[in-house]
Amino acid sequence: MKKTLIGKVVSAKMQKTVVIRVERKFIHPRYRKVIIRHQKYKAHNENLDLKIGDKVVIEEIKPISKDKHFQVREKLKV
Repeated sequence: MKKTLIGKVVSAKMQKTVVIRVERKFIHPRYRKVIIRHQKYKAHNENLDLKIGDKVVIEEIKPISKDKHFQVREKLKV
C-alpha cells in the first residue's frame, strides 16, 4: 500500500522536482495542547505546472534519487 500525504509546495526551483511541506497535528499527552510538526519531502513533478503555495497530494514510489521517493499525484483546488 502506497503512502499518500497532503502538503503545500514551498519550492519549485529545481527541474522536475518540488519541495512539499507536510504538517501533522497531534495533542500532547500530558499538557493536552495541539502541537503542529512539519516535514519537507522532495517529490517528482513531470509537468512543471506547480507554483509556491499550491496544495498537492503526493504518493510514495520507488526511489528516483537519493532524496526523492515521492511523486506528485494531483493538485488540489483551494
